[in-house]
Amino acid sequence: MTSACGCEPSAPMAREEEHTPWWRDRAILLPVTSGVSLLVGLILEWFVPNAGMIALVLFWASLLLGASQFVPGALKGLFTRGKLGIGLLMTISATGAVLLGFIEEAAALAFLYSIAEALEDKAMDKARSGLRSLLALIPSTATILVRGSTRTVPVEDLAPGDVLRLAAGDRLATDGIIRSGHSSLDVSAITGESIPVEVGPGDAVLAGSINTTGALEVEATAGGTDNSLTTVVALVEQAQSEKGQRARIADRLARPLVPGVLILAIFVAVIGSLFGDPGVWIERALVVLVAASPCALAISVPVTVVSAIGAASKFGVAIKSGAAFERLGGIRHLALDKTGTLTRNQPTVAEVLTIDGISRADVLGWAAALEDHSTHPLAAAITAAAPQAPTAQQVDETAGQGITGVIDGTQIKVGSPRWLSPGPLVGQVETLESQGMTVVIVYRDDHPVGAVGVRDELRPETPEVIQSLTDEGFGITMLTGDNRRTADALAHEAGITDVRSELRPEDKAQAVADLAGRGPVAMIGDGINDAPALATADIGIAMGAKGSDAAIESADVAFTGDDLRLIPRALHHARRGRTIINQNIVLSLAIIIVLLPLAITGVLGLAAVVLVHEVAEVIVIANGLRAARTATTARPVAAGTLSTSELTHAGPHV
Repeated sequence: MTSACGCEPSAPMAREEEHTPWWRDRAILLPVTSGVSLLVGLILEWFVPNAGMIALVLFWASLLLGASQFVPGALKGLFTRGKLGIGLLMTISATGAVLLGFIEEAAALAFLYSIAEALEDKAMDKARSGLRSLLALIPSTATILVRGSTRTVPVEDLAPGDVLRLAAGDRLATDGIIRSGHSSLDVSAITGESIPVEVGPGDAVLAGSINTTGALEVEATAGGTDNSLTTVVALVEQAQSEKGQRARIADRLARPLVPGVLILAIFVAVIGSLFGDPGVWIERALVVLVAASPCALAISVPVTVVSAIGAASKFGVAIKSGAAFERLGGIRHLALDKTGTLTRNQPTVAEVLTIDGISRADVLGWAAALEDHSTHPLAAAITAAAPQAPTAQQVDETAGQGITGVIDGTQIKVGSPRWLSPGPLVGQVETLESQGMTVVIVYRDDHPVGAVGVRDELRPETPEVIQSLTDEGFGITMLTGDNRRTADALAHEAGITDVRSELRPEDKAQAVADLAGRGPVAMIGDGINDAPALATADIGIAMGAKGSDAAIESADVAFTGDDLRLIPRALHHARRGRTIINQNIVLSLAIIIVLLPLAITGVLGLAAVVLVHEVAEVIVIANGLRAARTATTARPVAAGTLSTSELTHAGPHV
């Protein structure tokens, strides 16, 4: 019997909780029923006398059930899009076996092809619900000012020129410019910048930003349905559509193979019939079709891919499709988001400055005592650094500037350098700011006594991983929405020389497209602002369970943990799997090249051709299964690299 399998790129999937059990999944049940029919038919044929007719009916049932899973799609692809894929060549091979009267062999081919396709689709389902979650960042209504009074309107009715009232805690419905008020905006979901942005009159603000403190009046510069966030959605959808057209390796090979085999078979039948017995040469032409069947090619690629993807999942790497796995093995350049990828996305106190006679603990304690009453996002970082802070009274916060209070009868002020002059600490404050820190100044009795520097620090493994990747020849680029000063400082610590900062989501996508001109590029990020770049890249990699739904949906690969050492491990794993796939492809094509002349000359009949295919399939399957061992045998990245079990638990799972 001959066997084969293969598949097209995977179909969309629902999230894990929405998965259909295999016994209720028609795409699995039909191939399984085909296999049961084939098995029962073989048992009857081998062990039950006079059951030949029943066995034949079961073989036909198996053939039709299996073929129903790929023949319609193959023919539709041929006639509507001119697509010549593995499915079409397998259809032709099965048809040739039927015409020669080998129904049993045709049934086996149809069953194995259909079940392998179904299993690969099941193993590599892809979630898509996250993309539209981007639009959830836009509120359904907005408060606008009309002739001195406020009115609530649907966001769809917003137009450029409308003035929006934004209270503390509100999310901005569209892009605009601040006309009055001072505040801090949380823009992490839009630009990826983890440190809140201080804003005031004249500053441009983006849809989806969260107002954290004071009230603002914002003049809309875009409509409610045509702003920066809706642009992100459009960019992701466009990039995913373009990426979906990239064919699998096996299908690219099938494009010239299908017409070539058909032309060869017709040539054998016609030319042979002119100089010999037409019946003999037509039968040889049909044997040529079966000999050219890419059985080993069709079954070896999905076996390797499924084995490798299963192995990768064991050490925390979820690969969403076979095509993505193949592309991952060819990556030569990495574009990395800063916030949440290279850094922890958790601002912490990095430095405390003091004047003579004042201790570090005093400055930090005074700042924490006041910040304990603040809603500013940086307050949590300062209070966490001084859990034993004193108690403050008469606390008053000025939005966008700072906070004042009384501690042990002494007035304390904590605020931005734009509000409180650093005084004798000005040089040191500038140094901290040049290192990418956000600095707050601490005053005691109207005199500067210290400063606290807060920064989103690099993950501890970041420099090690960057050095390892650079040594292996990978190009590294950092993309971030943060300001240039912060980006340059952290990139220097990480060992990255190519830095692109102050990027909006569309800028990141364009940067990735530019990098792709040099060769295959992977984008690694975790936020909504990374979604267009993740979709644009040859491979998008979403970091960790804290990553946004949109980032995970837009990516081809998702890390269930957040340890950066998963990056070189995943790349090495995919490269090894790609090598195994290439080995199987070479062997499969060599089998076809050897069989064709033997079939044309009549040296081998159908039975011998089928036997050779069987042996080849066993070899390529055994070779493909080697990909499953990669998870436990991949070489360490560098000293201190986590073990397989440690990497698996490096972070929470999605």
